[in-house]
Amino acid sequence: RQPLSSCVAGERLCSTEEATAGSGTYTRHGFIFSSLAGCLERKNEDNELPVVSVVRDSESQLLPNVGAVVTCKVCSINSRFAKVHILYVGSTPLKSTFRGTIRKEDIRATEKDKVEVYKSFRPSDIVLAKVISLGDVQSNYLLSTAENELGVVVARSEAGVQMVPISWCEMQCPRTHTKEFRKVARVQPQFLQT
Repeated sequence: RQPLSSCVAGERLCSTEEATAGSGTYTRHGFIFSSLAGCLERKNEDNELPVVSVVRDSESQLLPNVGAVVTCKVCSINSRFAKVHILYVGSTPLKSTFRGTIRKEDIRATEKDKVEVYKSFRPSDIVLAKVISLGDVQSNYLLSTAENELGVVVARSEAGVQMVPISWCEMQCPRTHTKEFRKVARVQPQFLQT
């Protein structure tokens, strides 16, 4: 591997006759383009075309990929979706914040038509979600909480106390015993932050 130079997302790197597209790149109209900003690397295999890939700088920023489980914080909600900031990919904290959207139809796997966003999430809830599609520059990552393991893991009550899950759709304040609706995650041990 030889690092060549740095490049920006969308930069044309070379033609597909000169090299094969590796990670961090895509091909269009016979050319290889960078899909992210980073260092250009060219790796030669035995007598085949070299593989051109783009790797993020040594500070390598982890990106939420499709299928990744992410931990996010709810910023705002409306009747159609919840807006979130993605904080972790798996158990790795992100250096910069990515925005995500959990659409009403992606909150639960069943009875999707009966889902109400405000009965699933509230601002400042911490949610486990799965990335279902990548955002582009303008839009956000689309996230889903449809699996049992996904949903709200930490929520504070009106009294400011961390609530306790009492069912898959309710959490209760240990101080006031008030119940609030949430799409509660059945947390798997590997996702618990210690």
